[in-house]
Amino acid sequence: MKERNWKNLNVKLTSSILLILVVVFLAESANATPITHKFKNPSFSGIGTGAHYLTIENQEHSRKKSIEDALEAARRQAEREADNSTLSKFIRNLESRIYSQMAKQLVESMFSNDESVRYGSFVLEGSTVTYEVITQVDGSEVIRMTIVDSDGTETVIEIPVGSGNFGQDGDTGGGDGG
Repeated sequence: MKERNWKNLNVKLTSSILLILVVVFLAESANATPITHKFKNPSFSGIGTGAHYLTIENQEHSRKKSIEDALEAARRQAEREADNSTLSKFIRNLESRIYSQMAKQLVESMFSNDESVRYGSFVLEGSTVTYEVITQVDGSEVIRMTIVDSDGTETVIEIPVGSGNFGQDGDTGGGDGG
């Protein structure tokens, strides 16, 4: 019986040694790293923070720009609608006709043969317009019109008198040449 115990002991011992060797081998081959927590948001981790902040700033800028563009488009649309109203069209047409009549009367008074005006001036929307008939050295006459804008810019126009009877016969003074 001693031999049988000895065999049992030998088997147990061999099994234990084998078990220890397997545990040691597994322990050596298994390299575990510690579990660490990392934030994905760059504001918390600090990794890629600059790019993250630039992305946020770009998104804010894009949103602000789109709001400004929408407001500007709405303002322009309102201006177009106001300019195209019936009242606005009527006022523009009336102003155009009044300015046309003023220009016609001015031209008739400067170029009439009966009692032409030799000089004069008037103010039109902040600009001063003066005109005078000047006799040049060769005996020809010109009307010198000087326009001074409200900012001081001066424009001088010289119009020859008695030349270029457009649409009129020089001999009869009227009609279309016949």
